[in-house]
Amino acid sequence: MSRHLTLPGWKTMLALLTLHMVFGLLATDVAYGRQGQSLAGRWRFQADPEDKGLAGRWYEKELSQTIRLPGSMPENGYGNDVTIETQWTGQIVDRSWFTDDKYEPYRRPDNLKVPFWLTPVKHYVGPAWYQTDIRIPSRWNAKRIMLSLERCHWETQVWVDGRSVGSADSLSVPHEYDLGVLAAGTHRLTIRVDNTVKVGVGVNAHSVSDHTQTNWNGIIGDIELRACNDLRIDDVQIHPDIEHRDAKVCVTIANTSGARTAGTLTLQATSFNSERRHRVAEKRALFAIDGESQTVEIEYEMGEDVLLWDEFSPNLYRLTVSIDGRDFKDEKTVVFGMRQFTTTGTQFAINGRKTFLRGTLECSIFPLTGYPPTDVKAWRTVLAAAKAHGLNHLRFHSWCPPKAAFVAADEMGVMFQVECAAWTNSGPTVGDGAPIDDWIYAEGDRILKAYGNHPSFCMLAYGNEPAGRRQGEYLGKLVNYWKDKDPRRLYTSAAGWPIIPENEFHSTPGPRGHQWGAGLKSRFNAEPLTTDSDYADSVNAYSVPIVSHEIGQWCVYPNLDEIRKYKGVLKAKNFEIFRDSLNAQGMLGQARDFLIASGKLQTILYKEEIEAALRTDGFGGFQLLDLHDFPGQGTALVGVLDPFWEYKGYVTPAEYRRFCRETVPLLRMPKCVWTDGETFTGQVQIAHFGPAPMSAAVVRWQAAYPDGRSVASGRLPTQDIPIGNGDPLGAIDLDLSQVQAPTKLAITVEIQGTDYSNAWGIWVYPSRSAPPADSDILIVEQLGVEALRALREGRKVLLMPNPQNVTGDVPPGFTTIFWNTQWTNNQPPHTLGILCDPRHPALSSFPTEFHSNWQWWDLIANSKAMVLDEFRDGLQPIVQVIDDWNRNRKLGLIFEGTVGDGRLLVCSIDLRTDLDKRPVARQMRRSLLDYMQSPAFQPRLPLRVEALDGLLKKQSWR
Repeated sequence: MSRHLTLPGWKTMLALLTLHMVFGLLATDVAYGRQGQSLAGRWRFQADPEDKGLAGRWYEKELSQTIRLPGSMPENGYGNDVTIETQWTGQIVDRSWFTDDKYEPYRRPDNLKVPFWLTPVKHYVGPAWYQTDIRIPSRWNAKRIMLSLERCHWETQVWVDGRSVGSADSLSVPHEYDLGVLAAGTHRLTIRVDNTVKVGVGVNAHSVSDHTQTNWNGIIGDIELRACNDLRIDDVQIHPDIEHRDAKVCVTIANTSGARTAGTLTLQATSFNSERRHRVAEKRALFAIDGESQTVEIEYEMGEDVLLWDEFSPNLYRLTVSIDGRDFKDEKTVVFGMRQFTTTGTQFAINGRKTFLRGTLECSIFPLTGYPPTDVKAWRTVLAAAKAHGLNHLRFHSWCPPKAAFVAADEMGVMFQVECAAWTNSGPTVGDGAPIDDWIYAEGDRILKAYGNHPSFCMLAYGNEPAGRRQGEYLGKLVNYWKDKDPRRLYTSAAGWPIIPENEFHSTPGPRGHQWGAGLKSRFNAEPLTTDSDYADSVNAYSVPIVSHEIGQWCVYPNLDEIRKYKGVLKAKNFEIFRDSLNAQGMLGQARDFLIASGKLQTILYKEEIEAALRTDGFGGFQLLDLHDFPGQGTALVGVLDPFWEYKGYVTPAEYRRFCRETVPLLRMPKCVWTDGETFTGQVQIAHFGPAPMSAAVVRWQAAYPDGRSVASGRLPTQDIPIGNGDPLGAIDLDLSQVQAPTKLAITVEIQGTDYSNAWGIWVYPSRSAPPADSDILIVEQLGVEALRALREGRKVLLMPNPQNVTGDVPPGFTTIFWNTQWTNNQPPHTLGILCDPRHPALSSFPTEFHSNWQWWDLIANSKAMVLDEFRDGLQPIVQVIDDWNRNRKLGLIFEGTVGDGRLLVCSIDLRTDLDKRPVARQMRRSLLDYMQSPAFQPRLPLRVEALDGLLKKQSWR
């Protein structure tokens, strides 16, 4: 039982001082009570797949095998081989691997590979027993022995010399055991670890799922014994008060002796990682304990020159707390930061200054070990990658990281949203009276106690996307409980939903470019680009900040060179399946091109996603899904970084940071496709969430050709730029009649004297197309009698069918695949953009890069990709479409070849309809006709008429 004592509330310290003297506790020559012993090393071990160990009293016998801890069973070579009967922890939506003939080679025991996530070298779910002999030195005589297991997966039970000590089931914090007073000498320590899903957190929760970290069995991190006195510091919680420049320090003193006692409590804080060292004045207070554990509260003045913590200046303090008496002495050092994370209207504020969350998810993706690292160095690497891409925030999707992550984030100024290890889906619910309801409360309490002092710990939620008829009522009470218990951070019900009145901020998928299941009706597929759109309607609907939930989810083609990186417990055998498929289709040599081209498209999609959030006045922030790839749920290659947080080859951190950082110039324009008869108009805006407002900022803009030649430039009025994102800076007007159309222009906006710069592409086409020259080109919609006759006569034929008459089932989507087709029930689009050679003479009058960009939207939306598998050998489409890596069909929009003596160009883009309103289609048609009229039109590949016949419906040429 613990009691609460607030020292500043005492009317006088005289009574305590009297007690202190009566008990004669002023002597201080006592050694500190804390001593430690690491248990890392070789342990005895035994798996228990049939769960016989408890009945067989294995805690009383010596186990026969050995294992190294910290570590997991797979790391030590233990577990079962993966088979088609393996019982996974995680939902498999597309189950075709179990039945489809194309996967038959990968179901064989000697070649087993799964496509829906990484394949573990070993798999095991069930109890396993770990045992070692511990030596208690004589100097620990009469001390209490505490056992700490930093991270276990999942439930643990502990015995010492066959005596049961207890059990623990946290997925988020160390499992702590009081072993009692042990005599000097050797004792047998036995631990049973069971990674069976013990509580209904959801099989897809990243705390337990094979989708990401794997459902591993083991113990990682620090494994240690600590000897301590009966009277000791059990916990220290520090509550900063920025306004009053002080901190409330809550010290819980454990007293397992049961005796009444008193002593002196001393506080001493010193900054340690800032340019200016700040030593806070020491404070002492007397305390008395009547035999039970008590929490003592002290107001600790930090001084007017206190250093605050934020993303730009992550100043930290070490607070040393000591208790001192006649028979005891103990000391504990805690790191904390002076920061206040609150809301101001619909935006977040840190220490009273508005801030904007630029975040990504971390889903416990660590392929080498299959579990999260517990060392600070590894987490510095992760957070450095995030910061290099302009992010200031990580959301831990349905799990909580170890202490090392918080330590690294504290040092680097990164804000965390932590979750209570749950994603109640696929059966489990919250709020309906299941054991998960009480477990979430307990897990939240454990998280707040273990990590509550870390300034990086800014937000907490139950977990991800809950289910349950009474979820709103349950989560509302949970949020209120947290707010009352610990106001150092902000709380919300869950990531995704529900939006309830108790939330201090809302996480919602509403404000993003693509909703789950939207398919081709999503913004980027249904409409041409405008950078005028924002999420003001979403902001105006609520009185607290909203964070857009899991924006992006745009895939790229697998990086097959990545396979070699998987040198640990997880292997990228899904990538091996994709590689085999691509090779069978004769396109393995294009794998790198597919990656880079789809990556360039992915980047522009993320750019517009992020900028739409940044240009929304009053918006709270976004959480990407994801900055790095997600290896599970059907393989979701949604990152610009791979699962190792490493560069994939198509966008550098510096390039990404132009549109994602604390200060980003923005441009609102109604469209990106223009003609030389128009005047370009754009409104310059800025999202500025830096450490301070900008004074007398000079904003410059330039429009330039791809070779860097300037078309026009200008300077907006000099002005002060406040913190926020709702202030326009001025307008850009550019007469496009001076532009040498067709061309792409880069519109660049920069803040002079800074590295804040951003750019957008616009495309300028002639207002009208030149009349076609006389030629012998025959333009047809079907390869009928007339066309075949012309080809036999050696003429040139442009086959330009109505896209609706193209066979095949390839939906015409502009974007890349959303998440992936396996997990979304084959949601369109099924493709990853286009690949072409801009130097090909067919495109000489159509300015383009080798990949999709926004000017391709009209062409893709009015097309249908042709499946060219019948032309597999030798045919390279002029404009190729990159297929889903699960199918790897050869797809094309434009290709060429010969039929007899004739030359044929085939285009399945609609270049006929409404050309007066479609300058991009008009220009593509012009470019193709120019090519066919030129000497360069000399296709070499013979095309079989029967194969051409299969491309179109309703053929009538026979």
